[in-house]
Order: sequence, then structure tokens, then C-alpha cells
Amino acid sequence: MPILRDVSLTLEQGEAVSIVGPSGTGKSTLLYILGALEPPTSGTVTLDGRNPFTLGERELSAFRNKEVGFVFQDHCLLPQCSVLENVLIPTMVAPGNGDARARQLLEQVGLSQRLAHRPAELSGGEKQRVAIARALIRSPKLLLCDEPTGNLDRDTASHVADLLLEMNRSSSTILVVVTHSAELASRFSKSFELIEGRLKLR
Repeated sequence: MPILRDVSLTLEQGEAVSIVGPSGTGKSTLLYILGALEPPTSGTVTLDGRNPFTLGERELSAFRNKEVGFVFQDHCLLPQCSVLENVLIPTMVAPGNGDARARQLLEQVGLSQRLAHRPAELSGGEKQRVAIARALIRSPKLLLCDEPTGNLDRDTASHVADLLLEMNRSSSTILVVVTHSAELASRFSKSFELIEGRLKLR
């Protein structure tokens, strides 16, 4: 039985949208397909005119690393690495001066004084801000967030939402946020609801 049914979604450069829906309706699956982590059983996915699922395994990994940024409910930081090192992880397979970009992003998210700290020394909101900086380090065309405020208290969740929308406005990155939070979803000018595998504009 298919998880998603006749889903059609077109997003423009710089657009920011939210996707809501009950658990088990396919929100995360849709996000994984959009991020080229999981191929669809039918239909096509294109980003900037390219279908990533036509690429070989190595090329697909490089595509994801460069074109897509991910922020998950669990920040997924490496505990043995500093804040700066965590942000630099996606640049380790690519040439260029990632250090300057990482420092700039960490300043933007308000963590320029925490570069040498380890994740265990950070609050939940700070960890998620590091994850956002890491997701943006290679200037992706698409930023995908799966319940980015799910583990945060209300005030911290609001600050993280502010940050995501601010970063979206200051770049041409497409922002897609999957959330259970009606409050977070309402902050987006366009919001979709996934019901029984079908995507509908709210």
C-alpha cells in the first residue's frame, strides 16, 4: 500500500513552506524523497532541473551534500567534536575555505562565542542552532527540517523558528519544514497538510 498518493509539489527559489499532518501519514517519507534520501516508487523528483535519482551512488551522495541541507528533531551533532567542527563536517569532502563560512554562520545564529564548546555544554536551542548552521554551510538550494522544534520548549522553539525564517529570507534557499506544531506552521505564508498520503494546501 503506497504511503504517498498522487503528490505534486512545486517550490520556487527562496520559498518557505510548512507541511503538517498526523503521525504516520508520510510527512517524513515525503521529506526523505525531496532530499534524495529515498527514491519514489513512481513519479519524478527534480531540483534545479536535475533528477538526483538518475545519478550513481557516489554522484548522488555528492548531490545531497551540496544541494540539500537537513535539520532533524534530534540535532545529530557529533559529541566529540566542537561546535565549529560539527558545522564543518559537510565540507570535509569538498574543497574550499569552509572555516570562514562556518564562522560567519555561527555568528548569524548567535554562537560566535561558543566555537570551541562541545555539544554536551550547549542547551537544546543552541544545539539546534548549530545544526542549522551545519545544514547551511554549503549554501544548499533546499533546506529540509523534520520537526526542528519538536524537542524544544515554547520560547526556544519560537527563537529557532525566527532563525529559520530569517535565514530563508536572507538567501535563495527553499525552506520546507515538517511539523506537528500548528503554531510553527502558521508562521509560513504557505502551508500544506498531508492526509492519508495526499498533500493539500491549507
